[in-house]
Amino acid sequence: MDSCVIPLRHGGLSLVQTTDFFYPLVEDPYMMGRIACANVLSDLYAMGITECDNMLMLLSVSQSMPEEEREKITPLMIKGFRDAAEEGGTAVTGGQTVVNPWIIIGGVATVVCQPNEFILPDSAVVGDVLVLTKPLGTQVAVNAHQWLDNPERWNKIKMVVSREEVELGYQEAMFNMATLNRIAAGLMHTFNAHAATDITGFGILGHSQNLAKQQRNEVSFVIHNLPIIAKMAAISKASGRFGLLQGTSAETSGGLLICLPREQAARFCSEIKSSKYGEGHQAWIVGIVEKGNRTARIIDKPRVIEVLPRGATATLAPENSSVSSEPSL
Repeated sequence: MDSCVIPLRHGGLSLVQTTDFFYPLVEDPYMMGRIACANVLSDLYAMGITECDNMLMLLSVSQSMPEEEREKITPLMIKGFRDAAEEGGTAVTGGQTVVNPWIIIGGVATVVCQPNEFILPDSAVVGDVLVLTKPLGTQVAVNAHQWLDNPERWNKIKMVVSREEVELGYQEAMFNMATLNRIAAGLMHTFNAHAATDITGFGILGHSQNLAKQQRNEVSFVIHNLPIIAKMAAISKASGRFGLLQGTSAETSGGLLICLPREQAARFCSEIKSSKYGEGHQAWIVGIVEKGNRTARIIDKPRVIEVLPRGATATLAPENSSVSSEPSL
């Protein structure tokens, strides 16, 4: 699944390790560094692990960049990555840097832990509830922002969204991608989570299907609700791309999809939004676990929960907007 778990020869300890990298998708190099680090750590958090012993950074600098740009952008990416690692309670102690045609940033996260520190993603039971901790739509938001300077693409979506809404959606997506899933990982233990994964490149449906295949019990996941950054569903429809409502739109550094006992799910959603964890943590009940053959699906007409970006005025709120953590299933 998200990380490898290797039993060590020393006293019941396990090595848990993950690696990931990708290409820049936002214009701010510092935020790109933070997003890359959050994305690497998310694989540990998906297993309920809240501590990371060490990180390595993987960095590729583009040979086609002018030296002046390279000297400005590279340190900012490194600082963003290091700052996010520090926020996660760990440090970057090494890595590898190369020059090639593309900018690439990522890393390796490693922890040695005891069995009670991680939650294997295989114990969902019938009656569990699925909870998602970040809204969907990051790929749509990033692309729509790029289309502001592409008349051909912009003309396809300008009837359903304003430039201001695209900017707000992009900022919201960037903020969410840079947010660590560490709080959610800790609460997985508090509320007795049975399994989890993080939502990234395969979209919510792809990762739900991967998680369902890992289950020991004969269960299936059914998704009824899709929390989506406001206006991104309309952009996806108008552009004829992404498959956001079908659950196939890629996400970057997305939220955790967690299987929780039904009686715990609403309390999890309420707790994660508590002010004691700072700003920006969210969660929604998005589906249920029922008896089945280890598959996942989205119902024909899922309820779209439009998540209003921070900083948006009330006038931008869609008519059917909702921030409820207990939507009907």
